[in-house]
Amino acid sequence: MFTGIDEVDWASMEHAYGPADDVPGLLYGLASADPAERENALDGMYGAVHHQGDVYACTLACIPFLFELAVDPGIRDRGGIVELLTSIGGIDLDEDDENELDEDEIEGVANYAMAAAAVSAGSAVFFELVADEDPGVRLAAPLALATLHGRPGKVLALLRERLPVEADDEVRLALVEAAGRIALRHRPLAGQAADWLSRLAAEAYPPGLRLAALAQLARCAPDALPGDVVRVVSGLLRELRSRPSRPEPPAAKAPGGDDAGADRATSPTLVGQLRELSAGEPAGRSTPWAADLLRTLHVGLDDRVEDRTALLADQLCSPDPWQRIDAVRMSGGLIRAWRGSYEGLVRLVGVQLTDPEPRLAEAASHVLEELFGLAAPAADALAARVAADPGAWVRAWASGPPGLGSAVKALARLGDARVLPALAAALERPEVPHDVGFAIRCLGDAAAPLAGTLRRRLGEVGLDEGAYDRASPLLAGLTALRAGEAAPEVLRVLRGAPEYRGEWLRTAALRALRSFGPAAHCAVPELRRLIRRPGTAAATEAAEALWAVTGDAGTVLPVLAEGLRAEQVRDCRAAVSALGGLGRRAEAVAPRLRGLLAHEELWLRVDAAIALWEVSGGADDSVPVLLSAWEQNRHVRVRVAECLARMGPAGAGSDAAQVLRAELLSVRRHNAMDGGYGSHDTYEDERLLALCRRALLGDTGKGTTS
Repeated sequence: MFTGIDEVDWASMEHAYGPADDVPGLLYGLASADPAERENALDGMYGAVHHQGDVYACTLACIPFLFELAVDPGIRDRGGIVELLTSIGGIDLDEDDENELDEDEIEGVANYAMAAAAVSAGSAVFFELVADEDPGVRLAAPLALATLHGRPGKVLALLRERLPVEADDEVRLALVEAAGRIALRHRPLAGQAADWLSRLAAEAYPPGLRLAALAQLARCAPDALPGDVVRVVSGLLRELRSRPSRPEPPAAKAPGGDDAGADRATSPTLVGQLRELSAGEPAGRSTPWAADLLRTLHVGLDDRVEDRTALLADQLCSPDPWQRIDAVRMSGGLIRAWRGSYEGLVRLVGVQLTDPEPRLAEAASHVLEELFGLAAPAADALAARVAADPGAWVRAWASGPPGLGSAVKALARLGDARVLPALAAALERPEVPHDVGFAIRCLGDAAAPLAGTLRRRLGEVGLDEGAYDRASPLLAGLTALRAGEAAPEVLRVLRGAPEYRGEWLRTAALRALRSFGPAAHCAVPELRRLIRRPGTAAATEAAEALWAVTGDAGTVLPVLAEGLRAEQVRDCRAAVSALGGLGRRAEAVAPRLRGLLAHEELWLRVDAAIALWEVSGGADDSVPVLLSAWEQNRHVRVRVAECLARMGPAGAGSDAAQVLRAELLSVRRHNAMDGGYGSHDTYEDERLLALCRRALLGDTGKGTTS
């Protein structure tokens, strides 16, 4: 085995973590009889030799030896090796990717191309592996062929021939998935693949296979889906639910008489952890692959929000808790990415909060936490869960500060006063949860009864190196409540901030004083002292606070104007926004703000355009900059829409109205991302929609929305 491996100059190559002289050991490890050694070797291949999908010279050198392993029937876990080969050879770079490459990436692209060519050249062996005795190999081979082989028509024919003779359910699903992949990668074959998938979906095949065919149709030929796809899929799910839960598989005998149960690695590798995670949840499920099929179906249905909502509502009414867990998670994904009417769906998610299955109730509360105002149909269910489980009001973590429980956060984000007992209890803990201030901000005036406790706890904070962690959630809460009676306690923190994280702590204290307005008059001498260093971030924050407390524009304006010269864009942006807050009293700086409209930093251009309108009252120079930024960076749209809403139709003009109407007509959320999301994405998008409507209605009120 591995003829020629010693002739490769591995030491001259590198992988993600340095010299590649350890790669031969990894290859030999893949052939080991020891399951732990095999798993460590596969983990090393993904972690170093094929790190995050990268292809190095040593990755290319491995390809012949990986093929040798994949076809040797005496090697265990060859399915993982086939998957590794598929990943190495299956990276596609489209023209857009290639146009964005810099010089440092050219070599990497060449490696990708050579890897694709090398693996494709050897991919004929996968034809034999689709009939291998090892079901793990048969599971991986169809997708390898669909991804890598240069004759997709021949592969599609093989898939169709293989399906009737394949006995393993999950391998049959892999054959169907491979057909969908061929249809997506080779559009001339899409019609043939879709015809076959349509027959599989309609004929008297098992429900899992029919569901797999529908999922692939949704991906590659959505127009071929039946018109009543929701009814059909719901019926298939009911059939799948009628199956008994699968028993634990018996310990199979491996060649040589070893137990397969013992043939499992216990080493703490990434591969092992992922396998444990994937194996842990499906225990007891009759169809552990159904969730993946449904996710594929939802991705294929794409913007058919009504169909997807109806399908999820049906899943949420299932007697099977696992189908409901899947539906809760997919409901969160749908709402995060697409705009629609979700009241009924959210109400059903709320019903899951009372389920005795703890994973289901926890999944539901996490989804509702991210919905903010959209969680309103589940408000009563959230309040009941919070009241029933005081032990879950605060979550402690092995590292880092404690945080509020997800149901508490969800109820607070609705502005529901029924969360007050939980927040009051959290404020009495020795270590206050880090996110309690944000929860208070969501509650607004309803949280006023907590002001006294916040003030008392802030007065107890020792001004040592841990001061920022202990004081920041309290300062955030007092800022949200504009609790001016706490000005002496805040001033103590401002004056005594330690060196460690002192700048952060002073900023939080200054923002609290600013929110107090004239009630913070006792802090004026300290604020005047802090503005003596114009151009610094602290001086800008202090000037904003001084303006809020005294209204003394004559003292504040020179400090903020000097801040426009700051070297750091962040500091310059802070000064620009503060000048906008002065309104027409800062009109003298309008020419300097106008000069920033051409700055290379987009966010600074936006801030300058908004401030220019605020200090001058004229929108002609500002609106084109705002609309240009709107098109360039979707993440700036909320800030732009807020300004346009304050301008009103007359100030913003017809071009802005056209942009706002186009946004309201879009079904996709403006900040939806493929493969990732932020916890506030839905909130930000709903806020954007509200601002667009307000701008078009002509509400010129100066207040902000939240």
